[in-house]
Amino acid sequence: MYITLSDNMRFYDREKELEALKRIRKQSERSSTFTVLMGRRRIGKTTLMVRSAEGSKYVYLFVSRVAETLLCEKLQTEAENVGLEIAGRITKFRDLLKALMISSKEEPLTIMIDEFQEFRYVDPAIYGEIQEIWDLYKGTSRVNLIVSGSVHSMMVRLFEDSNEPLFGRATSKIELRPFTINVMKTILEEHNRNYAPEDILTLYMLTGGVPEYIGVLMDAGRDTTDKMIDSVTAVDSVFIRDGKDIIVSEFGKDYKTYFSIMQLIAGGKNRRSEIDDVLGMDTGAYLQRLESEYSFIKQNIPMFSEPGSRSVRWHIADMYLRFYFKFILPYYDYVESGRPELLDRMIRNGLDEYMGRIMESYFRQRITEEDVYTKVGSYWNRKGDVEIDIIVLNDLDKKADIIAVKRNPKKLNMNDLKAKAETLKHDLKGYEVHFKGLSMDDV
Repeated sequence: MYITLSDNMRFYDREKELEALKRIRKQSERSSTFTVLMGRRRIGKTTLMVRSAEGSKYVYLFVSRVAETLLCEKLQTEAENVGLEIAGRITKFRDLLKALMISSKEEPLTIMIDEFQEFRYVDPAIYGEIQEIWDLYKGTSRVNLIVSGSVHSMMVRLFEDSNEPLFGRATSKIELRPFTINVMKTILEEHNRNYAPEDILTLYMLTGGVPEYIGVLMDAGRDTTDKMIDSVTAVDSVFIRDGKDIIVSEFGKDYKTYFSIMQLIAGGKNRRSEIDDVLGMDTGAYLQRLESEYSFIKQNIPMFSEPGSRSVRWHIADMYLRFYFKFILPYYDYVESGRPELLDRMIRNGLDEYMGRIMESYFRQRITEEDVYTKVGSYWNRKGDVEIDIIVLNDLDKKADIIAVKRNPKKLNMNDLKAKAETLKHDLKGYEVHFKGLSMDDV
């Protein structure tokens, strides 16, 4: 199965999500359904929605920050284009939704509303009006209502906060995630059969499996590391502008402190004490919101630590944003002053060291996607003189893999790794322990 996500390129995957949406559509032919589709920008929500409705009658609305009357005009035109007759010109969204739900009694209808959270900027009262119309007509209509949104915090609040009118109204929720490493490899191989290990690592580093980022690169023939970096620093590059757009869409005018925290984490200041010292403030509440409310960062604690351990290291969860805050934002003045070649040099000068760190994330993700495990993590002690890159536990078979990661395979030292693992002898008692080294040769 293929899903078209750009004009020239086809992407694999999404079979389960597409199957679920088609099943929900069939269900809506008997009784109305309300599906919430979430996922970061450029993850393929719109394509998936449209693909799921192929062969049926549907209308689509992209919610932009314009007057409600203009949005109604767009949706009414869509409805009329598929043969629905709506008397007069409707200027209130509630009235238009009511008309569409009533018309679905005669013939099932899919209604897709993209960037649903943007209604908050049109008129926040619309959410309460949708709730009212939905509650009144869902039992007698045959509507497959799908709403999607890319601002995570707002979509979660709209449907999971008990104080919001749409709380409890969704009959299904689907969250789209980036492509797996295997899918990325398949895509890259389609465009470059002789790709090098560094090429797939670069694709992972820049896109994290986000479909549209991959499409931008592959459609332009950017299928090697050099070509991908060239694309990043091009004057029209989505990689230059998207980071700020994503963060500002979540935080609005209050984004600067969050920007500073994420830039520090990307630069290696990943402990709260380090971040507090640099910014001269208590960042605990900011870190908590970045993780629990916005899902931009995650905390790591050493494997085998007690609950509530203070040995926390933070990392940026999204690979593209990690790259953006490491290389793009700190040198953004090169872009604004029309000197992208300097940005290109800065990226290339720091690429080897950065990709060495990215390899740990790459292998950890590949392990979680492919291997049998019960827990995957890392270990470090308080002194900082013992650090193990990856530990994989399989409690079912009582096996443990202790793994060192080095870009250069010649730098892998198994004796050193075994010496470090002595620190964990008590925690690994009863496990069959294996020691491994992973390098660029294993990518």
